[in-house]
Amino acid sequence: MADDPDLPDFEVPVGLFQDLEDLKAEVARLSAQLKALKEGAGGGAGEALADDAGEETEEGEEGAAEDEDEAQFPPFILLLDPPEYDDELRALIEWVEGVLVPGYLAEPSSDARWCHLWFEHPVAIARLHALWLAWQELTDPATCGYTGPSVWHRDHLDPCLAQLRPSSGPFAGCTKGEHQVAHRMPGIVPSAWSRPEE
Repeated sequence: MADDPDLPDFEVPVGLFQDLEDLKAEVARLSAQLKALKEGAGGGAGEALADDAGEETEEGEEGAAEDEDEAQFPPFILLLDPPEYDDELRALIEWVEGVLVPGYLAEPSSDARWCHLWFEHPVAIARLHALWLAWQELTDPATCGYTGPSVWHRDHLDPCLAQLRPSSGPFAGCTKGEHQVAHRMPGIVPSAWSRPEE
């Protein structure tokens, strides 16, 4: 077929393969979520939904909205009030200091700032929490396939650090003033690397 003179020459762009892998990961993630929803509904309800797919009623739409509210992921940290905010911040601190700092942040410098009191910077909390939520989703092969970590690095980690670490970023004043402290690299927190047992 490649030698057929009637077929036009066509080269597949390299980016198309990456887009295809991203789509495969998204389909795998959605399939896993659908399976989890069906299992959570006891199987029978999932089969009934499949049988009645073409017949939507107002009651069915209300029930779906209730199920959607129950199955939501953790909300963005800035939308939480104590004690939920405090619990989420503690978990975020464990992840940042146990995974992110030792794994991705080199020694701070004037061009790549970091503050060991990052949790006192609201913009850092917001950005790092968003990064953590993405990490939780994109490091699970059951929901995102095997390209998830690559997507997390490209789409989440690199842009987040580019916003947090420049000399004009939120840690700009952390080498003088009230945050004039010796920066430290915290030790690894082992529990941050493992998933909680279900």
